[in-house]
Amino acid sequence: MEAQYIDYEETRCFSTALIRYIRQDADLKPFYKHSANLAGFKALLTDKKVIANRQTLVEVLKEQYQQINNQSAATQAHINQLLEDNSYTITTGHQLNIFTGPLYFIFKIVTAINLAKDLKKEFPNQNFIPVYWMASEDHDFEEINHTYIGGKKIAWKKETAGATGRVDTKSIIQALNEYKGILGLADNALQLSKIVDEAYTKFTKLADATRYLVNELFGKHGLVIIDADHPQLKKQFVPIIKQDIVGQHSFKNISDTNKVLTSIGITPQVNAREINFFYLTDDLRERIVFENNQYQVLNTDITFSEDELNHEIENHPERFSPNVVMRPLYQEVILPNIAYIGGGAEVIYWLQLKSNFDFYKVDFPILILRNSAMIANTKLKDKLSRLKLDFKDIFEDIDTLKARWLKIHSNHVLDLKNEWRELECIFERLKLRAHKIDPTLSPSTEAVKVRLEKAILNLEKKLLKAEKKNFADAMNNLDKIKSALFPGGGLQERKENFGLFYVAHGDDFIQNLIQHFIPLDFKFTILI
Repeated sequence: MEAQYIDYEETRCFSTALIRYIRQDADLKPFYKHSANLAGFKALLTDKKVIANRQTLVEVLKEQYQQINNQSAATQAHINQLLEDNSYTITTGHQLNIFTGPLYFIFKIVTAINLAKDLKKEFPNQNFIPVYWMASEDHDFEEINHTYIGGKKIAWKKETAGATGRVDTKSIIQALNEYKGILGLADNALQLSKIVDEAYTKFTKLADATRYLVNELFGKHGLVIIDADHPQLKKQFVPIIKQDIVGQHSFKNISDTNKVLTSIGITPQVNAREINFFYLTDDLRERIVFENNQYQVLNTDITFSEDELNHEIENHPERFSPNVVMRPLYQEVILPNIAYIGGGAEVIYWLQLKSNFDFYKVDFPILILRNSAMIANTKLKDKLSRLKLDFKDIFEDIDTLKARWLKIHSNHVLDLKNEWRELECIFERLKLRAHKIDPTLSPSTEAVKVRLEKAILNLEKKLLKAEKKNFADAMNNLDKIKSALFPGGGLQERKENFGLFYVAHGDDFIQNLIQHFIPLDFKFTILI
């Protein structure tokens, strides 16, 4: 594959808030501690205070990896390195999308792997371990129960309750067979079919199946996969769980931050609740609320006094599941982490959290925008070349792109701006003449002008439409290119699964991503 790089701003697909973060807008600096560059990492490593229990972390990881027979030497080495004081994690997290979901699931992990490598080159005396944090406690099954591949939606139809990581995979067989059917029978297809088949039939829980699948794809690159839904890990979070449920500190801290962000033009991505924990069992994940001087688990008969709540937290910390605003804090408590890699919306919502980290005296990680990419083949590149366009152009709205292309390549003048300027001059004279005769006629003259302007614009559209017919082949090619690279009208990475790319390239697909993704350059990557 060859790679081209363009600025995120040129894609017109990312928020103004994110662009401001990438540019290190001065107004945003109070909401993070260190900049997303090598100087920022150097400063962070100088004063990083690790509060994670390294021994417990390694014991839990080794326990979780016992289910995987073919652990790579690289991953085993990384897990063992976590015991060392000079080892740090580079973490990305995502839900347990079936078959990995959209491409950006893969892109996040590759970014973590590459950033760990880049930091090792820059700081050879430290170890940097890429980590995939499985969002196994998330309960929104509808968000993860499907994927799109080759233009088809594959869905796992099942009624569930509780954390998705604990969902039984027994009923996924139909979706699994549909997915394998689309992959086909080529060598790489059979290899991927074997991987997904073993993942979802050998393991009974979705978290375990996902760990197996991701390990098969990335284990040789040293990726460490963690499921934080574990009593020993939750035990380290007990003091904060107690403080926050009773004191509602995160609600106050984050609400205050949101007001400041709003005042500088940043729309908050998430809102804190008074209590930011769920009560979690095998078939239940429900919010905890404080009502009538007791702690109530919604939609259940479970209630606690304050003393009973503290006793429950102390004895069963695994039953308390952090929500979206507390999960990052939990992550930083149990990992020796220095960077979090997320998508655009994730980076912005992390900016809402720094005040809460400061309150609980937990180091805030460096926020890294994951690498984003578009994958095109040489046929699409050649089509663009014949149209005298490049990949930057294809990010334009299709109607705007067609109009611009026609105006460049047509032998006719298709806009009527000059003619309208001449008509405006005429109307100014008419307006003056009418006013001299009767001042009340001025509005009537203006109304005629407005109607004519509308007619001129409609005529211009008809000229463009007629010329489109004269260049029908070019217009059709633009539609096909746009449809191929923007499935459903959005970025390819947000919808299309990696499967067919793996079928085309095998393990080289991931290797090419690793070769071309540059985490700290903050450029959109086009791979051909």
